[in-house]
Parts: sequence; structure tokens; C-alpha cells
Amino acid sequence: MPTVAVVATLDTKGDEAAFLKERLTQADVVPLIIDVGIKGDPTIGADITRDQIAAAADTTIDALVQADDRGGAVTQMGRGLTEVITKLASDRRIDAALAIGGSGGTSIAAAAFRALPVGFGKLIVSTLASGQTRPYVGTKDITMMYAVADLEGLNKISIPILANAAAAAAGMARVEPVTTETRPLIGLTMFGVTTPCVKQASAILREAGYEPVVFHAVGTGGQAFETLIEEGFFEGVLDLTTTEWCDELVGGVLSAGPTRLDAAAKTATPQVVSVGATDMVNFGPEDSVPESFRQRNLYVHNPQVTLMRTTPEENRQLGKVLAEKLNVATGPTALLLPLRGVSAIDAAGQPFDDPEARNALFNTLREHVDPAKVEIIEIDANINDQSFSQAAADKLLSYLNA
Repeated sequence: MPTVAVVATLDTKGDEAAFLKERLTQADVVPLIIDVGIKGDPTIGADITRDQIAAAADTTIDALVQADDRGGAVTQMGRGLTEVITKLASDRRIDAALAIGGSGGTSIAAAAFRALPVGFGKLIVSTLASGQTRPYVGTKDITMMYAVADLEGLNKISIPILANAAAAAAGMARVEPVTTETRPLIGLTMFGVTTPCVKQASAILREAGYEPVVFHAVGTGGQAFETLIEEGFFEGVLDLTTTEWCDELVGGVLSAGPTRLDAAAKTATPQVVSVGATDMVNFGPEDSVPESFRQRNLYVHNPQVTLMRTTPEENRQLGKVLAEKLNVATGPTALLLPLRGVSAIDAAGQPFDDPEARNALFNTLREHVDPAKVEIIEIDANINDQSFSQAAADKLLSYLNA
């Protein structure tokens, strides 16, 4: 029978863990109870105790209690759980992982679940799941279920939610490995305003025998892209949409952080890079745009997304950063510049058409990119024109074929 790891602080969530154990057993799934509590006594028995979790982090429960540092204790128990649960998964002793918790329990479980491989079932029932979940999910396929009420006892609210969680985890544990055609993977980055470009390039790569995997350049998408490059998933990358760097530099809401564009350079992964959607910084609804930017060129993409045109000075700053990132590449690298616009709305007659800003970016890249490391290719087209997509795909294929 499949096995589900059930992670909980058994001093405060013992009744809930016992209920999950019962529901999983009824579903013909073996529950493996893991205690990550610290202070109070557990109210039910555990298959893997809190002492074992602490030992896996090279500490003891007594030491954590005596230190009286809740944040430090949560970090240490997260480290210990990571060691334990990743070994259980790699040894195929568990088939899915389920956790319940408030802020502490969620942090402990999420730290460990982020270390589990993509495709391995992971579900957290949390009081924090209706808020900002990015710190918990990171770049992994963690499912978070909102607990609605606090996880404090079994009641009319918590019972059906926990029953659903047990059923979901049981289903995840029973999923048979999905066999797919094994084709080499190519990673691509896309935004709504570069979709035609990426779809055209994907079709060319697929025709050449590769499997495109597209990432939405919304911050977490770029982070996931970088993580999977580092883990060696891709034969090459077509990083056509580097817009997340605009948000990182200017203060938008979709930054992927300062390590964006590092992975391919570091791993010598063949890469073709462009400047897709670098004409914009992203904010939420129009009234969320900071006051200092209200007089800028704004474009309401939809009720939840407002775009702001980047300025010539911001593009010069961006060009220096992109050049710095590309110049340390250890593998084949090309930079493609679409001279007639970097997005669907940076084209003739469109709201963000700004030749001065565009040229500030292009000229800065021409000045600072090292031609001994990076091949610069200029295409007299908009990024979404077929000629640009073809050139980008052909250049990457030439690297791969070589």
C-alpha cells in the first residue's frame, strides 16, 4: 500500500494528526506520523519522533528548549525534517507528504517540502494559505490548502477540510509514474507581451526534436527557471523574456531576485538571451502604483496588472546589469536584439513605443557586452515577428548541434 508522511507538531496538533491518520487508513494508505513539535508533550505517538528530527539537524530538543529561541528552533527543526523526509522519499518509503500547521508548523514543513523533487505529492494545510504563500512554496509544486479556522481541535469547520486533505494526499500517493516521450528539454521564458515569439520558437524547437518547457516571467517563474537550469534539466535555454530584471531594479512586484540570469552562465548551458518585455515594470491595480510613479507612462493590462514604461536611464542601468550577467558565461551565449521593439506594446503606434528608451538599452549592451564571450545578433524586427523567433531558435539549435 502507498504511504503518506503526516507532519505535525503533536503537542498542539495531535488530535488533527490522529484524524488524518484515521482517514488515510480508511483510504487504504499507510500513514507515517512525524512529530516536529518542540515544547509540549505529544498527545499521540509518532513513527518518527521529534528527537529524531532534532538529531538530524545535529541538535537536541533539550538544547532547543533551553535556547528559548522560537525562530531558531523552527529553523533547526526544518533542517532536520528536510534531512529525514528527503531520505524517506529517495528510499521510496513514502509516496506523498502531508503537513498541517500554523506559522511555525507551516515554516518547518515548507522548508522540507521544497527539497522534495518536482512531481512528488506535497500538501500543506495551513492557516497562512490564503495570504502571501511565496515564501513557503518557493519554486516547488507545493499545494497549500487554507485551514479557514485555526487548527485548534476538531469541529464542524476543520473536519471536512482535514478529510479533504487526507483524500487529496491519498490520491497523490496513488499516482502512477507518468511515462512521457523522452526528448531533450529546452527552457524558455515568456510574458503575455512576448507570447507570439515564444510560441513560434517552441514550435521550431519541437520540430527539431526538443521538448520546450516555458516559464512565466512573473518572479517565481524566473526563480523556478534558474533552479531547474542549475539542476541540469535543460540541454539549452531560450531566455527571451528578461523583464524580471526591470522589477528588480525599479521596484516592481515581479522581481525574480538578483541571481536571475546566473544559472546558465554558471553551468555552461547553451543560452540565447533577449530583452523581451524590458519596456515595462509591473504593479498591481492602478491605485497600487507608488505615488512617485503616477505621472509616468502607465498601461492598464487588466484590472489586476498595471504596467509602467521604463525610461532611457532605467534602460541604461538595465543594460549594464544584463551585460555583467552575460559576460561571465562559461558556455555558448548569444544576445539577440529586436530593433523594432521588445514587446507587443513596444511596436510602432503602440503605447510603449519609445525609440529613445529602446536605443538606450541597445547602445548600453553594445558598449558593455564582451564580444569574446557573447555573440550579439541584431534583428531588424519586433520580438514577436516570425523572423525574430526563427533567428532565436536557429541560433540555439546551432549551439546544440555543434
